[in-house]
Amino acid sequence: MKGVLICGGLGTRLRPLTDVTNKSLLPVYDKPLIYYPLQVLLHAGLKEIMVISGREHVDQMARFIGSGTTDCIFSYRIQDEPQGIAHALGMAEDFCAGDDVCAILGDNVFFDNLAQHITSFAGGGHIFLKEVQDPHRFGIVEIDENRVVSIEEKPKEPKSHLAQTGCYLYDNRCFEVIRNLKPSERGELEITDVTRWYMENGKLGYTILQDEWIDAGTFESLFKAASQVRRRKLEAMKDSVQETVQNVHSEAEQG
Repeated sequence: MKGVLICGGLGTRLRPLTDVTNKSLLPVYDKPLIYYPLQVLLHAGLKEIMVISGREHVDQMARFIGSGTTDCIFSYRIQDEPQGIAHALGMAEDFCAGDDVCAILGDNVFFDNLAQHITSFAGGGHIFLKEVQDPHRFGIVEIDENRVVSIEEKPKEPKSHLAQTGCYLYDNRCFEVIRNLKPSERGELEITDVTRWYMENGKLGYTILQDEWIDAGTFESLFKAASQVRRRKLEAMKDSVQETVQNVHSEAEQG
């Protein structure tokens, strides 16, 4: 499986910050936003990752990520115009060279561990869902008898509160699907249409996330992501200190 980290788009909801840099390089507490989706791919053991970005800030992204190590190799492609997530993924067809693909958006923060689902992927398509309070902002998935039965992009009357998050597992057939897509009313190739093809062909699986997921594409959600990361780090530090103190007491009693 190859990894594709998609960091395109104009980031209009985060201007003027995104006039200076790509939104995926904005800080989330103590690390750039891109670090979090990148760690999803690395924790799953993917060895080859392509980063797709707009022209304006790809040099900054490359300086941060680099070309890789002996464990993982990074490559880059430029999406000249924001023509949609599916269009960006389609640019990685030659890179994937017949392999399955895990595509993840550069502004998504996952707190669930997705590694097991990625490494156990066995073909078709697989998406990750999260219940949200504002379904009109997302691609919304309807489940019936443990099957995905409908997917709607930003529906006015949503059939559920399960949002399709920004991590997608597809086999290599996704690229043929993308080549045959027509632009939506927004003038973009929609990743929802790729997922829908797998659903209509009975090849779509899903996982409902239990922990927090944040699409950090607005000021409020970016702040929420930073707050969540800070809180969890402080809790982890507190737990570590308590464990150290307990170990010291235990050693003293034994001595």
